[in-house]
Amino acid sequence: MIIVTGGAGFIGSNIVRCLNAAGVSDVLIVDDLEDGRKTFNLSDCDLIDYLDKDDFLARVKAGDHFAGDIRGVLHQGACTDTTEWDGRFMMQTNFEYSKHLLHYCSDFQIPLVYASSASVYGAGTEFSVERRCENPINAYAFSKLVFDQYVRHVRPDLRAPVVGLRYFNVYGPGEAHKGGMASVIYHFHHQLLNGDEVRLFEGSGGYGDGEQRRDFIHVDDIAAVNLWMLDHPECSGIFNLGTGISRSFNDVANAVIRWHGHGSIKYIPFPERLTDSYQSFTEADISGLRNSGYGDEFLSIEDGIHRYLEKL
Repeated sequence: MIIVTGGAGFIGSNIVRCLNAAGVSDVLIVDDLEDGRKTFNLSDCDLIDYLDKDDFLARVKAGDHFAGDIRGVLHQGACTDTTEWDGRFMMQTNFEYSKHLLHYCSDFQIPLVYASSASVYGAGTEFSVERRCENPINAYAFSKLVFDQYVRHVRPDLRAPVVGLRYFNVYGPGEAHKGGMASVIYHFHHQLLNGDEVRLFEGSGGYGDGEQRRDFIHVDDIAAVNLWMLDHPECSGIFNLGTGISRSFNDVANAVIRWHGHGSIKYIPFPERLTDSYQSFTEADISGLRNSGYGDEFLSIEDGIHRYLEKL
């Protein structure tokens, strides 16, 4: 059995779908379905069980063996709202929960692959998995970095492999429930369904209008790396997971416009509330991932957007 926490969410459900495509259906989904719209993400997926995230945590704390052998845990569950400033809630949800799961997996020698985040790099311009590059600028990023630091500290004593994947800007099917936290591709698409222009921020961080750059990665690539890590327990550590190539928001908007066959770009004032908590540039250093043995190519923004919008 494989356990996927956050399994009804955006990335988690795509991982489940990827597992199913590989012939794996003995999947236990863990999630919080207070927002029942997330169930749509699993409507075409095969699984064997579901547990609420709080019930799952209680059983983890009790040392429950669950039913059958656990081949691995793919831990995607978290509060991913970068505008949430309740630090106590963030640390309980993203840090304490993950700590309990980490030690459970170590005690029972179960490989753990967990979702970290490129947000740990803050407003920096170097994206190597090194402490000197890490400087979170919001509570979400802090919660992710503290867990990464904890993993670094206890890793020599762990009895099972653990992999942290620092996701860069992920987009793709299954993100509708995220609302304002959905990718810009999702928002651009719906702006063109309802009008004839896409809205981008004016310049910030030394970049011109719409020229802020991010490393955008399709969720299919995220899912593929998660499964690869599960199949390669010799790998352990923290890795960046992006394409390694940054693209401007103008590039992204124009790719969506080309797919629709109409539209133009409108630049809007940069929100003052984001001034100190916005990444104007990200680009993954994926040398660690490549050195681990992962060699598959990642979708370009043009190919990824085409695949995503065709599915929408």
